[in-house]
Amino acid sequence: MNDDYRYLMQLGQSFPDILSAAEEVINLEAILNLPKGTEHYLSDIHGEHEAFFHVVKNASGTIRRKIDDALSDTVSIKDKRELATIIYYPKEKLARLKSAGLLDEDMLRVTLNRLIKVCKLICSKYTRSKVRKSLPKSYAYIIEELMTEGPEMKNKSEYFDAIITSIIELGSAEDFIIQISDLIRRMAIDRLHIIGDIFDRGPGPHFIMDFLCDYHSFDVQWGNHDVVWMGAALGHIQCITNIIRNSLRYDGLDILEDGYGINMEPLEKFAENVYADDPCICYKVKDKDITQDRHMQLTLKMHKAISIIQWKTEGELISRRPEYNMDDRRLLHLIDYEKGTIKLDGKEYELKDKLYPTINPNDPYKLTAEEEELVKYLSLSFSQCEKLNKHAELLVQKGSLYLIYNNMIMFHGCIPMTEDGKFRDVNVYGRKCSGRELMDELDSYVRKAFLSDNEEEREKGADILWYLWNAPDSPIFGKSRMATLERYLIAEKETWTEVKDPYYSLIKNDSVLDGENISVSEKAVNAVFEEFGLDGETAKIINGHVPVKHKNGESPIKAKGKVVVIDGGFAQTYHKDTGIAGYTYIYNSHGMILVAHKPFTTTEEAIENCYDIASELVADENAKRRIYIADTDTGAKLKSRIEDLKKLIECYKNGTIKETRKD
Repeated sequence: MNDDYRYLMQLGQSFPDILSAAEEVINLEAILNLPKGTEHYLSDIHGEHEAFFHVVKNASGTIRRKIDDALSDTVSIKDKRELATIIYYPKEKLARLKSAGLLDEDMLRVTLNRLIKVCKLICSKYTRSKVRKSLPKSYAYIIEELMTEGPEMKNKSEYFDAIITSIIELGSAEDFIIQISDLIRRMAIDRLHIIGDIFDRGPGPHFIMDFLCDYHSFDVQWGNHDVVWMGAALGHIQCITNIIRNSLRYDGLDILEDGYGINMEPLEKFAENVYADDPCICYKVKDKDITQDRHMQLTLKMHKAISIIQWKTEGELISRRPEYNMDDRRLLHLIDYEKGTIKLDGKEYELKDKLYPTINPNDPYKLTAEEEELVKYLSLSFSQCEKLNKHAELLVQKGSLYLIYNNMIMFHGCIPMTEDGKFRDVNVYGRKCSGRELMDELDSYVRKAFLSDNEEEREKGADILWYLWNAPDSPIFGKSRMATLERYLIAEKETWTEVKDPYYSLIKNDSVLDGENISVSEKAVNAVFEEFGLDGETAKIINGHVPVKHKNGESPIKAKGKVVVIDGGFAQTYHKDTGIAGYTYIYNSHGMILVAHKPFTTTEEAIENCYDIASELVADENAKRRIYIADTDTGAKLKSRIEDLKKLIECYKNGTIKETRKD
């Protein structure tokens, strides 16, 4: 008995006769001819939860466009804005309308009818089965009935009106509006792709992760700011110190304390004791003035304390993992503590901070007894944080270093390359890897950190999470070094240089090569497509990580349209550099759209004043023909299933497999 026969026998348990198998073939072939679902790509959210929620709720402007299509010119712009706000924030907006005495029977009836029209349009590209599975249980039958209304259903108009009347009279209208609004938002985005960096800088990464825990369909391509939090969840001290330092630098300690319930009091007491008379002026909070405010002064002391511990513990890890090739990041032994200088590349620089009471010049990477105690406490606190572990496990489950989906390859940073466009060899624990093999090897070690039964492999995996955060060969960091110490302690900016991986310059270079009618960028990108088995005619690379300076005219479209960099600066700290507040790339059945978002104000203003994020169209690439499910990865799976079912039917017909239907 061969494997094909065994498989068909198993398939026959679900489809026991010709009729049931034929019905499924007809159903699947019909699905192939439906338009593909809408995919949304976002990147580098960096904790800006309110802006993220709004962009997802309004589906990057898709819902407003659907309102315009469904209601045409029969409804005023003001009423359309209000309806959109109800869809985005139904509970909150209804409460305000009710408080203002505006939520009377007439308004409820009008709102219900308009929502049904929008819902019908937005669900029209999906099978009835898929829509039915998404319907709220409490109103599933009613919504399904109401969505069958149309011009051809005139004989049922009184029936539909009676349903609406009953909903209102029974006091269920508000709950019904909430449920159907949720359905509209749910169906507006078929799949959400997040190209890395959910964490750091902004105030609410934990809120975003809570939201994703219940989201219907998404994936994450890990960013360097994600993996360092994943490492922290394992109690990895080098990851933990980086997280705390970043949180202090961006005045976001409440994310750890309030968001994850990790008590920072031991660090506070340690810093206050050790650096009591130290102004710690090198350890500023980003974009905030140093004042005599006790809270700010204490923040600076904590910032210095954790920075010193970070540099010490990282020095130990780098020494322990020489294969990481990061010895240039061990800098504490290069400091002359008496003179207050550091020697780099043969040149001596004066340090802005000359007070280091916890560093032994003869053994600079050794922790003091108090630091050792603090490190143990922090490692235990992070590893035992239930919420952080839940979020890290979700990132392992839904995440990866790269994803190939519908002939798109998504990754946060780069594929490490040499100057001449070849994939660079990287040493991963003694094994030289490059290109796809490198990405797969690093991805596997991330999973080993969480899932391996082997303690040594778990430790290697945990260290790889830190490596991915800041190593020169990390595909999601993509720079020669992370010059944190230099930026903190040395005034000369020549020491701050962080050289980007050649990948980034290669994808920008459209000049024609000598003797070849192909640009440098196309050659590099085509190498990626070939390496990952993509159809180069239609494939694209979707990148994040490097903010696009939109205000300076920089285009997010690289390599003659084959690369799209969608980091438009979601985080407020990047707005001044990019001039916008993020991009969304949208891939629907008509083609691809790239929109740039203006800064979001507040959720409160969005609800109260029907404020929506203003977005401008950056690029619009129409497909030569409409794209159907048959053209997607899902379609390929369905076609394979259809072929198997046809084989099963043939086996039934020739008697190789006996039908088992019950009469």
